[in-house]
This record gives sequence, structure tokens and C-alpha cells, in this order.
Amino acid sequence: MTSTATLDLSQAIAGELPYLRRYARALTGSQTSGDAFAAATLESLLVDAAIVTQAPRPKVGLFHAFHLVWASAGAPGTELTEGPAARAQALMAGLTPNSREALLLHVIEGFSHEEIGAIMQVEAEEVATLIAAANDEMTRAVTGRVMVIEDEAIIAMDLVDIVSGVGHELTGVARTRAEAVALARAQRPDLILSDIQLADNSSGIDAVNDILAEIGEVPVIFITAFPERLLTGEKPEPAFLITKPFSEEQVRSAVSQAMFFASTETLAG
Repeated sequence: MTSTATLDLSQAIAGELPYLRRYARALTGSQTSGDAFAAATLESLLVDAAIVTQAPRPKVGLFHAFHLVWASAGAPGTELTEGPAARAQALMAGLTPNSREALLLHVIEGFSHEEIGAIMQVEAEEVATLIAAANDEMTRAVTGRVMVIEDEAIIAMDLVDIVSGVGHELTGVARTRAEAVALARAQRPDLILSDIQLADNSSGIDAVNDILAEIGEVPVIFITAFPERLLTGEKPEPAFLITKPFSEEQVRSAVSQAMFFASTETLAG
């Protein structure tokens, strides 16, 4: 491979790496574990870059390389083993094998069924079956109280309708950092859905950090139009991140995934 081709490949991989990190963290529920799998994937590509160069597009090849590493480790899922995390592991053990992976690849990362088949080395028809199974099993497995932090009324209404429609209880909607803290204090949520930019020009990240410092850790899903600003690898990053504009399926999937974990790592302000 020429130096120019090597440089082009490196740039292509670098452009997709933030999304691989997002996917890995969503699978494991942990930044530390997710990033370890992403790093192991990059190490494997130093040995054999053909996985990427021979793929239909670099992102497909990169995620396929990840899945080879993931499968070789036995698709371990979360490393949390005590307390509520034990319940998460038990729930995950009851899911159809490979269904969470297929669901995340399709709904969060936007791969087609054919691309997921190439990534996971299964037929496209099986991918469709796995996604349907994951949606059904995860929706039925966990319900809880969801808090929404969103300053745009229409988006907030959409989020409320989606989470309520799959059986979750809404604790309320907050538009500012102060409202969010007060709402969480009044009724502790099991999960928080938070925009990044709020009505008073405060940060949803700061609001979430204030809440978690006061009530303890709960799963958090951040929603932003600029995911690349958070997926930098230079500071703690969210395990669950939805890009605007979002679909109903994306929100349902992310909420179901996040509910499987007893805690999520917070962002530095």
C-alpha cells in the first residue's frame, strides 16, 4: 500500500472512529470498556488493514473489524457485576443473541440490513429478524420513570409521546438547568433524556451533572445536532448519544438500551 493510500485510509478511519466509540459504549454501558474495544479494533487493523480496504465503505469495514474483536471476546456486554448491574446482565442474557448489536447498528449508526449483514457476517434476512426481536424483547423487559430536559416545545412533546408510548412514566419536562435540578429533586427519574443547549443558554451537560451529583447516578441519553463536539475522545463522553433530527425508533431503542444499565458516566462541563 502506498504512503498516500495509507494516509487516505488513516483519515477515513479517523473520521468514523467517534461513531465506533459511541457504538462500543452503547454495547458495554461503559466508556472505559467501550474505548478498550475500540482500541483493540485499531490494533487489529495495524495487522490487517484489508478488512477496511476491501469493504464497500470504510465505516462498514471498521465496524466489521470491531465485531471480529467483539466476537473473539465472547460479546461480553457490560462489565458491571454488582447491585442493579447484575439485573442488567440477567436481562441481557435473556435477549436473542446478537439482537442488541443489530438494533444499535441499524437504529443508532444508520447501517442498512445488508451492511449489518456484512459487519456481523449474517444474512440480511437474519438481520431483520434480530432487529425485530431486540425491539420487542427490550421494550418489554424494562420500564421506568423518564425525565426530559428540552427547551423546544415540539421536540419535548415528541419525546414525551415516544417514551410514554412504550410504557415509561414521565416525571416532567424541564427547559432550563435550574428547572431540571428542581424536577429531579422532586421525583427521582430512572433515566434522563437531555438536550445539550437549553433555553437560558445553560448546558444540558451541566444540568445533568448537577442532578447526578445530588441524586446519584442514573442512565442518561444526550440529544444534540452536533455529536462530533462530544465524541472527541478527549474527555468523558456519553454512553448514549442521539443525533438530531432523530427518529422515533432511535429514541425507543436508546431508551431501552440505557434502561439496561444502572449508571452512566457523566461528561465534564
